[in-house]
Amino acid sequence: MSPPVIPLERPRRERADAVRNRLHLLRVARRLIAEEGADRLTMDGLAAAADLGKGTVFRRFGTRAGIFRALLEDSEQEFQRAVLEGPPPLGPGAPPVERLAAFGRARVEHLAANIEVVGQSRVDGHGEGPLGSFSVLHFRVLLEGVDLPGISLDAVAVLLAAAVETPLLLTLDRHDVESLPGSVEDLAAAWEALVRRMVG
Repeated sequence: MSPPVIPLERPRRERADAVRNRLHLLRVARRLIAEEGADRLTMDGLAAAADLGKGTVFRRFGTRAGIFRALLEDSEQEFQRAVLEGPPPLGPGAPPVERLAAFGRARVEHLAANIEVVGQSRVDGHGEGPLGSFSVLHFRVLLEGVDLPGISLDAVAVLLAAAVETPLLLTLDRHDVESLPGSVEDLAAAWEALVRRMVG
């Protein structure tokens, strides 16, 4: 059984025009971030670039950090769909060890690609969404298929989630992911070696 997709915020019913506006705003926000950087994105700038009223942006996101939380939720759900429904080894169909290795590598790459968005989503103190919760649930399910006698699988799942989430999340105040001790590829390779030694 696979864990469910975990939204960072409670889903709500939306009118069709509200859904269209949300998707349009997220597309424009991504373009502005790519062109100018996350630090330069403002509520006014997003409204102007999207050709929508400032009130629409405020009603949709509430705060500037809310824009980034919406972007993060959108990318997080896309990542979770790849894990739950995509091709193996990240998706179903591969042995547990292969899926664990693939998950960690993909997770590090995903967090690195979204690190500015994650950081900006937390600037008003309300962005502590359950980023690691999906990882813990997914690891716990996969560990059912691994022989680890006498060890709490819940505890192992928590430790694995900390290992794959923490190195990048601790650098949220930095703009350059390459300033990490080791590159993203180094972290991904270290994860794979760790998993294969532990449960391979």
